[in-house]
Amino acid sequence: MTAVRPTALIADDEPLLRSSLTRMLAEAWPELEIVAQARNGREAVEQYKALQPTVCFLDVHMPGISGVEAARQIGRGAHLVFVTAYSEYAVEAFAQGALDYLVKPVDAARLADTVARVRERLGAAQPAPDIEMLLDKLEARLQKKTAPEPLRWIKAMVGQSLRMIPVDQIDFFRSDEKYTLIAWRDDEGKTGEALIRTSLKDLLDQLDGSHFIQVHRSVVVNINMVDHVTRGENETATVYIKGRTEKLPVSRSYSHHFRQM
Repeated sequence: MTAVRPTALIADDEPLLRSSLTRMLAEAWPELEIVAQARNGREAVEQYKALQPTVCFLDVHMPGISGVEAARQIGRGAHLVFVTAYSEYAVEAFAQGALDYLVKPVDAARLADTVARVRERLGAAQPAPDIEMLLDKLEARLQKKTAPEPLRWIKAMVGQSLRMIPVDQIDFFRSDEKYTLIAWRDDEGKTGEALIRTSLKDLLDQLDGSHFIQVHRSVVVNINMVDHVTRGENETATVYIKGRTEKLPVSRSYSHHFRQM
């Protein structure tokens, strides 16, 4: 009886990378038939449903539906190989060896190893593994990698000088309609203030959320610089900063940060 020829789908938004992987697979796995190429995750899912390929090579980053989401929709129907520009994405998620990955630019030796593993699973008639837990791990690492780096310095005019203020030295931000006040302290504990035109909302998107919390529509504080908090009426509160006399308001909308008091 003639063996069924394995088939594959390649999904990548870069045409040159799809072509390159096709050529390399022709050398590493001559029996494999490339039955479809997709430019994004949505096309990959559609092509998979239409053609039911044996193996799917999915780029992690694709417009629209990502390779991870495409893999969720394909499920256990095919053996999956992820293609990524970042090897650290896959280390933890694929540590068990249940799935495989290739790092761009694809190395011929690594591809040969991947092909050998997939062929072994096919030869043993092993079903594709349950991928949900592995995809959760991969997605978590993707989100961590793609999150922007927190702001480390802020430029501000202090007198006639442009000062680079380290964000970890900032005690709090307080805004009005046009400006945001930065209150900071230097390495010797000397405090200072400056005004910048950046809105509090834009700053919040760039600050490290594990250190800076919004306590009022016009106030963000560095939680590491908080000395104590006192309760007020109607679920409000007041924040006191170490070494400062300012009393910073906490509105009801943000009082949940201090409910453990």
